[in-house]
Amino acid sequence: MRISGTHYRTIWSTDSGAVRVIDQSRLPFELVTLDLETVADAAHAIRTMVVRGAPLIGATAAYGIALAARADPCDSHLAEAARTLQATRPTAVNLAWALRRMHNVLAELEPHRRADAAWHEAAAICDADVEQCRSIGRHGLDVMRALAAKAGARLNILTHCNAGWLACVDWGTALAPVYMAHDAGIPVHVWVDETRPRNQGAALTAFELGAHGVPHTVVADNLGGHLMQRGQVDMVIVGSDRTTAAGEVCNKVGTYLKALAAHDNGVPFYAALPLSTIDWSLEAGEAIPIEERSPQEVTHITGRSAAGRIETVRLVPESSPALNLAFDVTPARLVTGLITERGVCAASRAGLQRLYPDQPAAVE
Repeated sequence: MRISGTHYRTIWSTDSGAVRVIDQSRLPFELVTLDLETVADAAHAIRTMVVRGAPLIGATAAYGIALAARADPCDSHLAEAARTLQATRPTAVNLAWALRRMHNVLAELEPHRRADAAWHEAAAICDADVEQCRSIGRHGLDVMRALAAKAGARLNILTHCNAGWLACVDWGTALAPVYMAHDAGIPVHVWVDETRPRNQGAALTAFELGAHGVPHTVVADNLGGHLMQRGQVDMVIVGSDRTTAAGEVCNKVGTYLKALAAHDNGVPFYAALPLSTIDWSLEAGEAIPIEERSPQEVTHITGRSAAGRIETVRLVPESSPALNLAFDVTPARLVTGLITERGVCAASRAGLQRLYPDQPAAVE
């Protein structure tokens, strides 16, 4: 995507041999890049959400293995690097998928060939993610075009969290169809959930929609149901950090509540995701590990003061504890459809198997 006329991916390799990422913890107030030079740097970037979003987490993990292979390509070092990266964030299945793919490529090679092969494979994962997201955008555009014909003057879309190009390598999942619809001349407007507690909607989705020129309005997380009751939402579209083989969607906490409100008001609810986000080993969403993050993300908030300084302030009493579970699971019965790089399908085992007959069915 472009910011002030300059094209950016969220992650790329440099001529000096580093891996450069956009530091998303500094957005929306500063566009800053950070160089990752070791596997520890990559793990820190994932853990602290310098990079975030399931596809980008996977891409960063792949480059983390490449950095590890360059430092020491022996089996034990690569295994330790994989364990370090795997431990950073438990919910997004793209992380384990990328590590498994890197292992499968490198395990068959002599150590002296692994560094170059790892770098090439990480770059291939990134390039594939861009094309998958582009395809998700095209399939989602068909959905939005049909809904726009019914909506009339403007297609109002509600999102939750950030599933745009900042969550992927480029384009995004849930936002790729939005960008394509906007570029095709379809009058779209996006209701952007702020997405407490980390405010990825307010800080990241609003930032990139604004950079692309897409009309949008930031709203409090709890306003979505009211907007649906008033007929001001024509569709909901979200991303996914892990989708089971039965079509249950794990995404940023609060997604389930949006799906319930959409179901009650007859509003179509879609999740957009690539193959790497589908966990074919699971049927039930209750088996997905849900990440518990620092309570400080709930008790404090960071923003820019009137004086122009980036400051963090406390929101709750000193004596009040907080619980910060980062994800919830939306049952398949509440999902109108899954938008993937291979097309749109029902949120079900049969629907996914129709698009992915080459993938194994989940274990009963």
